Amino acid sequence: MVAHALVSLAPRHGWQSCRPPSPQAADEQIQRTGGVSIPPTNTQAFSCIPPADTFASDVDVLVIGAGPTGLGAAKRLHQINDPSWMIVDSSDIPGGLASTDITPEGFLYDVGGHVIFSHYKYFDDCIDEALPNESDWYQHQRISYVRYKGQWVPYPFQNNISMLPKEDQVEALEGMIDAAMEARVANTKPKDFDEWIMRNVGEGIANQFMRPYNYKVWAVPTTKMQCQWLGERVAAPNLKLVTKNVVLNKAAGNWGPNATFRFPAEGGTGNIWINVAKTLPKEKCRFGDHGRVQAVDADNKRVLLGDGTTVNYQKLISTMAVDSLCEAMRNEELKEMTKGLFYSTTHVIGVGIRGSRPERIGDKCWLYFPEDNCPFYRATIFSNYSPNNQPQADKKLKTMQLADGSKPSSAEEKEGPYWSIMLEVSESSMKPVDNEKLLQDSIQGLVNTEMLQPG
Repeated sequence: MVAHALVSLAPRHGWQSCRPPSPQAADEQIQRTGGVSIPPTNTQAFSCIPPADTFASDVDVLVIGAGPTGLGAAKRLHQINDPSWMIVDSSDIPGGLASTDITPEGFLYDVGGHVIFSHYKYFDDCIDEALPNESDWYQHQRISYVRYKGQWVPYPFQNNISMLPKEDQVEALEGMIDAAMEARVANTKPKDFDEWIMRNVGEGIANQFMRPYNYKVWAVPTTKMQCQWLGERVAAPNLKLVTKNVVLNKAAGNWGPNATFRFPAEGGTGNIWINVAKTLPKEKCRFGDHGRVQAVDADNKRVLLGDGTTVNYQKLISTMAVDSLCEAMRNEELKEMTKGLFYSTTHVIGVGIRGSRPERIGDKCWLYFPEDNCPFYRATIFSNYSPNNQPQADKKLKTMQLADGSKPSSAEEKEGPYWSIMLEVSESSMKPVDNEKLLQDSIQGLVNTEMLQPG
């Protein structure tokens, strides 16, 4: 008997960073430029834009992009109720990179891993207004692990070296002791992410987890990343507590701002932003082709939309990718400057599986994979977030392939139950990916890491 039959395979490629209107980006990549003077635009390039008084709308503030950032800006403008405004997006459905895809079989997958957590009452109130009922949400305790040498180490890795093989515990502790001693005499800030890692966790954990995992996430070596973005996103271990846990062979408790989180009961993460958009006046929202930005005349403060209408604005808030915005501005000098910006891409692969969720998967939320026996850096058990993230058990579906890569012997449609996994794979010029093999390599990675087991 084959343990796992794959009934839905949904690869999505080429999600470049900071490209909100369409799902083409990894939402954790930040591009910054400073001190750049904007050269004047060639006005001849905008002969396609009608005169300002033809098919035109006039607003004080135009917001481009209906992802969380754009919707947040529109929400504030609506509350102020003073400047006139409009929000536009090329997608028919708001949400941007926080949207959710639904496969033909009925499996839901977010555009990468997203969970909601917040320190801000205003944000919480905004979300609660959009989805106000207790039945709109499922509450979860984060259960996350790191796959390391064939075993599951509780997250965060650096707080749970007590779960490692003894020789790795020694290597990790020695590195942490060295790091603590060096930190006492350091009088400068870390110059990059790699130096931050070395100062906080030392050589052992750097090589065991931090360097390989972060390279798989960002598609950039840690030596080429700055470290000001870290904040509370990375746990700085307590050497005394870690040592105590090693001696007692004890795992550390849950850590971090998302140790508990909630997830929409219906529609995935994207349902949050669809409902946030519904709290805005319809007449101020243009989504779909008539919200698609064709050209931006920055000198004359005009934007040409996909339906041929023009919006005249006083202030522009753009969440488009920098290179896409410069392309729309038709400014050759600016377009040339954007070629120097580095970006990464995330591929998201959704795998729908027939059969009962195995005990070894249990109620895990998301899992980290620093090793090179799989292309993905993170796997999310998306079916654990809501029973509505996959088809009901009585739905009949064809088997697309078996876990061992072979084709099924029968094309007969069969009932469930079903569960699902969402995988994330990064790519950049420093970390190329073979798109033709990515899907099968990912499935083989699930087998290699014992997430799936051929019968």
